[in-house]
Amino acid sequence: MAGNRTLTIIKPDAFNSGKSGLIIAHLEKAGFKIISSRVMRLSEPQAQAFYAVHRERPFFAPLVRFMTSGKCMPMVLERADAVATLRKTIGATDPAEAEAGTVRKLYAESKERNAIHASDSDENAEREAKFFFAEAELI
Repeated sequence: MAGNRTLTIIKPDAFNSGKSGLIIAHLEKAGFKIISSRVMRLSEPQAQAFYAVHRERPFFAPLVRFMTSGKCMPMVLERADAVATLRKTIGATDPAEAEAGTVRKLYAESKERNAIHASDSDENAEREAKFFFAEAELI
């Protein structure tokens, strides 16, 4: 998976406001192929486990509340240099600081309601993909 695949999540704000199709089209236009996807609503324990790396940060509890507030759409995407390319495609966490034409500039509401998650390294992409998808779904 390293180098060619990454995980993204269309977050509840974007999914529930009908922006998921626009975001998927944006990602496909950037050359990403969807390998696996699902629509789900994270439970509190799932959100806490997924974001455990942030447990001691002040935004952890609000992040868990937000990610459990509605349906989301985790996806495994594929293309060369997937992690870096996806992070460039989605833009800065704060949409006010994101470059024009990026997913967050176009579809995010705020720094906290920023439309989309992207893995930050090949190692995390692999771990995060396995959090949501069985090995057979990643072939």
